[in-house]
Amino acid sequence: MARILHDPEIFFHPAQSFRLSRIYMEEQPMQMEEQILAEGCRKGDSAARKELYDRFAGRLLAICVRYVGDRATAEDLMHDAFLRIYGAFDRFSFRGAGSLRAWIERITVNVALEWLRNRNRLGTVELDENRAAGEIAEPEPAEVARVPREVLLRFVAELPDGYRTVFNLYCIEERSHREIADLLGINEKSSSSQLFRARTLLARRIKAYLETH
Repeated sequence: MARILHDPEIFFHPAQSFRLSRIYMEEQPMQMEEQILAEGCRKGDSAARKELYDRFAGRLLAICVRYVGDRATAEDLMHDAFLRIYGAFDRFSFRGAGSLRAWIERITVNVALEWLRNRNRLGTVELDENRAAGEIAEPEPAEVARVPREVLLRFVAELPDGYRTVFNLYCIEERSHREIADLLGINEKSSSSQLFRARTLLARRIKAYLETH
């Protein structure tokens, strides 16, 4: 689990708030500093573009899988994201280590969200959270640590589209419900409800897995 999630390396926040941190993906050993790599990509240098792809393809694919839940579609979206990234370097401003990665991840998330919106895959649901709150029995972090990485990722990928999207934006991208509502064209209550449902489904899946393994 420590190789999957960080800050914190747990699925459930101690304060009864379901928080999945950013997915950890192994990267290629660095060959160029980020600023040099970005400048090479801006100039259309093929070696720089290849290194950018080799270094970040696994991470961006994981992002796309998290949003669309289907690997074949995710691979297509990842390639679309790289094309958009390569064409957008004139608008990139280097702001220190990590800024390049954050920028390309943000573009990739936007590509995935556009795909979902264009296919009307973001259904909404209303829920009386106060009434249902007592039904959640969230697993402890130590219990979640017993679940293999690929199983956790599968559980997220198998969430309904709307739940999965709100879960990703809130728990991983750390967007507020107001920001999510603006991004998806829904109201804040719907964002909160879909997050609640996602938390509930994931908690149940994890509990069921632990009971049988």
